[in-house]
Amino acid sequence: MRVALFVPCYVDQLRPQIGLATLDFLTAAGFEVDFQEEVICCGQPFLTAGETKRAAALGARFVDAFQHVDAIVTPSGSCAATLRRHLESLVAAPAAASVAAKTFELCEFITKESACPPLSRPFPHRVGLHASCHGLRELGLGTPTETRAATRIDPARELLSRIPELEITSLDRRDECCGFGGTFSVEEAAVSTRMGLDRLEDHGRGGAEIVTSTDVSCLLHLEGLSRRRTLPFEIFHIAEILAASALGHDLRASAEPR
Repeated sequence: MRVALFVPCYVDQLRPQIGLATLDFLTAAGFEVDFQEEVICCGQPFLTAGETKRAAALGARFVDAFQHVDAIVTPSGSCAATLRRHLESLVAAPAAASVAAKTFELCEFITKESACPPLSRPFPHRVGLHASCHGLRELGLGTPTETRAATRIDPARELLSRIPELEITSLDRRDECCGFGGTFSVEEAAVSTRMGLDRLEDHGRGGAEIVTSTDVSCLLHLEGLSRRRTLPFEIFHIAEILAASALGHDLRASAEPR
């Protein structure tokens, strides 16, 4: 299968090691991976700011770049949700619908294809899993507490549960928003901060050493709050943890200076 890796703009600029971990993990799973260097934004920042014409222009570039691949995989639930749910309404091109349908968040894709490399290396840590709003409610990756729908599989939790010695900690409010919300964190900074601190307090009560998620934006928000208050958390994207167990990646050696 020919897979295109889409590395979002904020991963490319702020946490490139997450893109590299995703590439290595997909390659270990047996996929032929392409990377289009000129496509680094799904248009989500413009869409949430109401700049639909600019979002549509980026969407059109995305369709042109990826219409001929079998699947598009990204280490970002929010970008995958933006493309899956909004690309067809933004871009009039006939290929837009098919491109949207074959865009997946990393854990979602690996689980759907049953193509996970062996997660054999122990990861002896207590890990708190943050469920991103976009992944949970727009992609259906898990079951939100406000619905009575049948229980849906959470691919991230399912993959983490395979890793030897990794303990997924419990939360009092397992699917509450971290408060980032893109421009919300700028326009409502005080509320956003309070929501993020609530999330970290919940992870602390559960005994988490590491907080992870499928969304880098959520993790950047929580990491900033944690660092400013010298809280005892390490923050890693789930792709980094999966690559550590499957391939022996050293998380701390690959992390940028903090």
